[in-house]
Order: sequence, then structure tokens, then C-alpha cells
Amino acid sequence: MLAVAGIVVAGDRGGLATSLAAQSGVALNPDHPERYVVKRGDTLWDISAMFLRDPWYWPEIWQVNPQVENPHLIYPGDVLVLVYVDGQPRIQLERSAESGGTDRLSPRIRSEELDEAILTIPLTAIGPFLSKGTVLENKQIQKLPHIVAIRDNRLVAGAGNDVYVRGDVGEVNRGYSVVHIGEPLIDPDDGSTVGFQGIFVGEGTISRGGDPATLRLMQSQREALAGDRLLEQDFDIPLQFIPRAPDTDIEGRIIHVAGGVALIGQYQVVVLNRGEKHGLDVGHVLTVWQAGATVRDRTAGGMVTLPDESAGTLMVFKTYDRISYALIMEATSEMHILDKVKKPT
Repeated sequence: MLAVAGIVVAGDRGGLATSLAAQSGVALNPDHPERYVVKRGDTLWDISAMFLRDPWYWPEIWQVNPQVENPHLIYPGDVLVLVYVDGQPRIQLERSAESGGTDRLSPRIRSEELDEAILTIPLTAIGPFLSKGTVLENKQIQKLPHIVAIRDNRLVAGAGNDVYVRGDVGEVNRGYSVVHIGEPLIDPDDGSTVGFQGIFVGEGTISRGGDPATLRLMQSQREALAGDRLLEQDFDIPLQFIPRAPDTDIEGRIIHVAGGVALIGQYQVVVLNRGEKHGLDVGHVLTVWQAGATVRDRTAGGMVTLPDESAGTLMVFKTYDRISYALIMEATSEMHILDKVKKPT
């Protein structure tokens, strides 16, 4: 084991490494590597879980290298090295010229180069949700363009039909998803409406500006109706953020699952009845607790509520005022709507 200027390079997986990690309060994954070369397709969550028992402690061990541009971004080809600084585990970044990032980026760097950095969560998991499934807050709905009528006095529209829309639709050729406003989502804690299901109808393109403008439906999964809303297809979701636990205690519930399935598993998108006003932020990790059932005690008589049981973890990737989208990262038991979510301990 080599010590230089207060830095200890991890050279074994034995008792010393475990002891140092325990002293820091951060538990390392027993099978953690000493060095890891980042590969295309890796996610920050995968890498965090590779080094840590609890991936949301990544900010505790990530050591920013001030010598590189965009030090919080990790690129394929980067080398991550586990070291100890003053007895505390740290991950240091070694960046080569062959990796996607560069030590000095020219002023002409294109945005595509930044897009090469690894994502926090797999795009394949939330990709279908970004284009097909959504939940809308009431104040958000009021601002969205809407279909006011269908050409040729039709009552419904499908692929190839033109519809007339009002609202701020921007320039010609802009693409939109069309959504039907579905059932309200109710906060089980106070009975209030926190949002509405946005049911995917299809996709279209603005073919003529004006008020009303004309939108040509390019493809559809169900009939479009007057009153349906338009959502821009470039859904604003950051895909590179730091997984971490919330700073304060937060409790909430799962109130909706994309796709409407009964059982919830890994890499499914869920909606929480907690948002920015409750302290939730993008990257926050919460533990899911399977709500304990109330059963009859056939021996002593009466009813008894069983304890809640840990069922997995989720990570928030989009927040609004009163609701948030989250992705199930780990599922150790079945999860259901109304299961609780809490700050991990």
C-alpha cells in the first residue's frame, strides 16, 4: 500500500479498507474494484453501486479534479481510482486523451461532446416514458396549447388528419405529442388533486402558423379530440446529476405508475405525491416501503397492522411543485401504488 501526501492508494480488499470505510460512515461494496475504466453504456448509478453499498453516498467519496473541464462529468475511457485521503475513501478521476472528455476543451467544442458523458440513469428506462407517458399539474395544463377543432368538421382525428390548435405553438415544423387529459391523481394524505394523467394520443407537426395554427397528426395510438393538449417533444429532463439522499426527512407515497400496471418493478417510472415544495430535488434517492397490511388476529382477536417492509429504492429525475417523477432503481419486493417512500437511513 502506497501513501503519498496524505493519500493512500487502495491496494487490498482486506481489513484495513473495511475499517477505514467504517470510520468514515460510508460503507464500501465488499466487491469494490480499486480501479475501474468507464465503459460506454455505464451509468453513474451502476458505478456508484460498484464502489458503495449505498449508491446515494456518492457525493461523500467523489473527489472533483480541478485540472479537468466539466469535472463532475464522467466519460467512457475515464479511470476511477479508489484512494484514501486522511483515512476517508475517495474516488479520483484520471482522464486520458482517449476518453470522451478532454483536459482543455477548445471554445469551439460542440454540445455533442458533452452528450458523450455517461448518464445517471439508463435512457432506455425512461425513453418510452418521455414520449408516451406523463402526469400534468393543473397549472401546467392551463398553459398548454389545445386542439380547438378538427378539419372537415370531424369529431375525431387520426394519423394524416389536420387539427386546429390554439396557444403558443412556435414555428412551423415543430413537433408535438398530443395528450388526452385523463383521471385526476389524488394525494392520499389530504384528498387534494395534485395532477392529472396525460394519456398519449399521438404525435404531430405544426404545418401552418397563426391563431388557430394547423397541426398534422403524423401517427396516433388513439383518436384525438377537441380539448386534447399539446406537449413539446423535447421534454426538459436532465440526465446527468448526482444521486444523493435528501438533506431533510421526507415521507410520501407512490400515487401513480406509468403504464398503469398493478405491480411495480425495477426501471419503472412512478409518480410521488411530493415535490419541490416538500424539499425534493432531481437526484434524490428514497427508500420504498411496502405498506403493512391490516389483518385479523385469529388467536387474540381484533385487527392488527403489520409493520412496513423495505421494498427497494427509487431516484427522482423530474420535480414539480407538488409531484415528482422517479425511477425504481432496485426492487427487492413487490411494490404497489400507495407504498410509502422515505429518506434512506
